[in-house]
Amino acid sequence: MKAKSLPLPWVGVTLLLLMTLLVLAELSFGSVKFSLDMILHAVFDFQPTVFSDRIIVDIRLLHVVVAVVVGACLAMAGHLLQTIIGNPLGEPHIFGLNAGASLTVVACSAMGNALLLSPFLRPLIAAIGGGTLFSLVLLASFLGQRGLAIVTTTLCGITISAFAASLTSLLLLFDEQTLQSTLLWLNGDISGLSWPAVYAILPPFTLALIVALVVSPALSVLSLGEQVAEGLGVQVLRARIMGLCAIALFCGIAVSLAGPIGFIGLIVPNIVRQLITVRARSALWVNGLMGAVLLLAADLCAQHLLESQSLATGTVTALLGAPVFVFLAVRYFR
Repeated sequence: MKAKSLPLPWVGVTLLLLMTLLVLAELSFGSVKFSLDMILHAVFDFQPTVFSDRIIVDIRLLHVVVAVVVGACLAMAGHLLQTIIGNPLGEPHIFGLNAGASLTVVACSAMGNALLLSPFLRPLIAAIGGGTLFSLVLLASFLGQRGLAIVTTTLCGITISAFAASLTSLLLLFDEQTLQSTLLWLNGDISGLSWPAVYAILPPFTLALIVALVVSPALSVLSLGEQVAEGLGVQVLRARIMGLCAIALFCGIAVSLAGPIGFIGLIVPNIVRQLITVRARSALWVNGLMGAVLLLAADLCAQHLLESQSLATGTVTALLGAPVFVFLAVRYFR
């Protein structure tokens, strides 16, 4: 049974407050602890020659920004995906988008083409790979007797994602240099990046966000059924193509920065649907905020759960998301 819908302003303020607390925790705690005064000084009066400022801005703040962007991208991609195919189990990691993006990036690394792996082209290359593999998932689902039924699309997504992951492992088996450079990244890690890599994703992120905002109302109508949507003047094919382009770009950005982090796009949209009932565009930014909060929390756990070493953020999201997926699968398959 769905809980009573919460007021949108209250949800937004709560998420922003949680994000602020998590960001301060990420910037403060670590092998070296920093006070709030030191953090504010580093952020608003950065001095490159001051060691503490370099740690706060060039390492920890960069880490935080990547976590926020990746979490928001995955959550918004999951929201759009579930809306387009009408499947509450829809998630980029399960439906081949992350696996396709990872396979494409690894293949380009194995080819040794520096141009294809430049910070500006890497998100687009990953988006093309993710979109292509997801198209195969949809094609395989359409070939079945039940079309885009929840069971059919989910099983096709899991199977094709596993196949793509096997191809990625095969490429790495024959290229030890690529294996060493991408091993941590393939586990979903958001460390070891640079500010230029973040700047490079701004154009595709802006484009994906604009497309998502434009197409969100049409996708919400489409969730009522194709006949209803067409009767209300929605161009179904155009809306789906635009939505899939936005999803592919969001996933390409996330994978290019942090590798294939799973289950954020599954958990967040299902939570948001239980909490609020809002217009399509409002639902998009609420999913983005909650995705950022969830990935920040997962990253904080990954860094401090074990005293001796830090974990890949994707490991924590998998530990959290796998039971949620099983619960939802049992709920919808029975």
